[in-house]
Amino acid sequence: MSGIWLSKNTGVIRLVENQTEEEQLIGRKRKVLVHLPTQEIVSSYNSLEKILTDLGWEKYDYGDDPDSYQFHKKTPTDLSISLPKDFAKFNTVQMYDIVFKTRHIFHVRYI
Repeated sequence: MSGIWLSKNTGVIRLVENQTEEEQLIGRKRKVLVHLPTQEIVSSYNSLEKILTDLGWEKYDYGDDPDSYQFHKKTPTDLSISLPKDFAKFNTVQMYDIVFKTRHIFHVRYI
């Protein structure tokens, strides 16, 4: 069973298995990554790369996969973020990975 669970204001929870149905329920909104200090939507890897490098992240080509690259940050836990080279393939999972690893810098929003 795959899909997402949606909760309505009435307290009813149901499983939405069809992405088209999910999109209809949220009004065809999409998720975007927002840089909180400037409130700007990250619309390209150029802007994301500039922000991350300013925060101390280093960009590396992902050796095993020519379609991906990584950002690394030396911390006690050595953080890394893997991203597809094609920004059109940048998805929600990667957005939340960035949010989790750069707390208080990014946020995911519906627009």
